Amino acid sequence: MVTRLIAVIGGGPAGLMAAEQAAQQGARVVVFEAMPTVGRKLLMAGKSGLNITHAEDRSAFDTRYGAAQAPLQAALDVFSAPQLRNWCAELGVETFVGSSGRVFPKAMKASPLLRAWLNRLVAQGVEIRTRHRWTGFAADGLTFDTPAGQVVEDFDATVLALGGASWPRLGSDAAWVPILEQRGVVVSAFRPANCGFEVGWSEVMTARFAGQPVKAVVARSEAGRIAGEFVVTRWGIEGSLVYAHSAALRDAVERDGTAQLELDLAPGRAVERLAQDLARQPAKASLSNRLRKGAGLDGVKLGLLRECVPDLASRTPDTLADAIKSVSLKVQRPRPIAEAISVAGGIVWDGVDTHFMLKALPGVFVAGEMLDWEAPTGGYLLTACFATGRAAGQAAIAYASGGEKR
Repeated sequence: MVTRLIAVIGGGPAGLMAAEQAAQQGARVVVFEAMPTVGRKLLMAGKSGLNITHAEDRSAFDTRYGAAQAPLQAALDVFSAPQLRNWCAELGVETFVGSSGRVFPKAMKASPLLRAWLNRLVAQGVEIRTRHRWTGFAADGLTFDTPAGQVVEDFDATVLALGGASWPRLGSDAAWVPILEQRGVVVSAFRPANCGFEVGWSEVMTARFAGQPVKAVVARSEAGRIAGEFVVTRWGIEGSLVYAHSAALRDAVERDGTAQLELDLAPGRAVERLAQDLARQPAKASLSNRLRKGAGLDGVKLGLLRECVPDLASRTPDTLADAIKSVSLKVQRPRPIAEAISVAGGIVWDGVDTHFMLKALPGVFVAGEMLDWEAPTGGYLLTACFATGRAAGQAAIAYASGGEKR
């Protein structure tokens, strides 16, 4: 039996999963990574607790991919949250479901998982070549810049898993875009996703509250009403609640030039109850005391209210309650894409067949954030990277062997 040669370019979750799948089916696999080590973005994501997937019902889970749900569906149908957790268990990494439904390794960090995974890949015969930057195609193969100079390598099939354009210092620098565009591959421009937003704070707001968390609020945008928390920064807002609204806010900014995030600073009380509580406060008390005792607002929440509602002192209890329940926070623009957790945009789906092969480049498959999809934080990003990497790796070995996708 002839051993097939598979190249995987990119050493993140999608690329390593593609390598594992091809190696399991008897291929000789070489992973090429431009950086000195693999899995850098995975390790960075795990610094605050590696949220590897989400335990919510599949019917809700799959909708998190929005317009890309249909082209991702087949990959998710065979490798979603339960399969990913089983895969972790096979590596000796036990996972648990947090109170929010997010799934984490018990160790929380990414390093034990990555270490166990790399050991298994080595045992499968996968070769990993770091400091090998892919530079394009030659008549006789793939070209790479290496510490020893440029080299050309020929393979039976190739999986590209080079990431998007967020966190470029970790390797996802989108340098592959012009290479593929020159070969007729259409790439939708990358845009920041799961990102912070700039707000024109006053000097007082920045000086007093930058770095402080805003907890127990509900935010509303075109994405819907979502409870959570976020952080005030010197330039604007960031955090999990902002990320949940980031696609809607980004699209509104692109469409209208600005966007509004509506905040309910007292979600535990109806507006009528809030108005009654405020009306009971002594008229001679200061506004700050009335808001603290009547609405439970002080610190950064009070700062937000003052920042966004300049006529607070002249309001009646009823209109003051209305303001607290619907603070309109104007956002100006997303933060730069290099700071974003993930991206929207990438290779358009019309250019990819159902096996993740580029129609313009037979034998070249793509996975992960190179494709045009986005998802909120919560484990959905990593799940789709693993699922598409798995599918692309299987399809690559099937193509190289002259058969159908398994």
